[in-house]
Amino acid sequence: TVLTGSHSHGQGHETTFAQLVAGKLGIPVDAVEVIHGDTGKLDFGMGTYGSRSLAVGGSALSRAADKVITKGKRIAAHLMDGKVEDVDFDDGSFRLRNSNQAKTFQEVAFAAYVPHNYPLDELEPGLAEKAFYDPANFTYPAGTHICEVEIDPDTGVTRIVKFTAVDDFGNVINPMIVEGQVHGGVAQGIGQALLENCVYDEFGQLQTGSYMDYCMPRADDLPNFDVGMTITPCTHNPIGAKGCGEAGAIGSPPAVINAITHALGIADLSMPATPEKVWQAIRGARGQANREARGI
Repeated sequence: TVLTGSHSHGQGHETTFAQLVAGKLGIPVDAVEVIHGDTGKLDFGMGTYGSRSLAVGGSALSRAADKVITKGKRIAAHLMDGKVEDVDFDDGSFRLRNSNQAKTFQEVAFAAYVPHNYPLDELEPGLAEKAFYDPANFTYPAGTHICEVEIDPDTGVTRIVKFTAVDDFGNVINPMIVEGQVHGGVAQGIGQALLENCVYDEFGQLQTGSYMDYCMPRADDLPNFDVGMTITPCTHNPIGAKGCGEAGAIGSPPAVINAITHALGIADLSMPATPEKVWQAIRGARGQANREARGI
């Protein structure tokens, strides 16, 4: 059972954290239960923000699993009549070096909780460990987002025909979940670049207070995304992970706006690049071109 103060609101922690712990302990993913955000069971938690879930919360889980393995070696050494320093752990098995003896993780866990044969004078029963992780330094992903647009000069409507995102998130536990987060982030960023806007009247009254007025991106506003990854492990956390949650939403708005300004031959365009705003920019660019042609 994994108890974590890093709460999920849709990022797939139940899967990723279970994979992380299962990989460390060499047990099936189905054997891991993840409990998050329960103040009746957890001492402390900073939630999840700033893409910290895996880099910070996952690092704490990794350290806790290391503590479990360390204690497990002491239990296994007792069960196999060996020395702790001669016990190796790999793929869910404690093995006594230079012998054919081995104990599974499950056997060691059973001995910890049903201590018929247990070093009670040296070690408290049970196999529960806790770890806090305070990052020694920040970690940042890196990447490149490329957007191709087509603009109707008569209406100002912008259509995204191709979007490619390649990011480096360090070590990746679950590529499918990371790709899904990039897809969601890019969709959010495209919405910011083209559609979403808070409008107030002269009295400060919000005019876009519902989704009837506030334009959210829909499936037909988006192309199929090409998503790729490179891996450069983070050097200052134990699992080599970097954040990924905000990457799509950070890289996509400037990629979209740069594509539009490049297509129109203008220097800048404020977000959101609505059809009306793009149409006005086209008219302004044409007017400027005509004035320059007449030497004005």
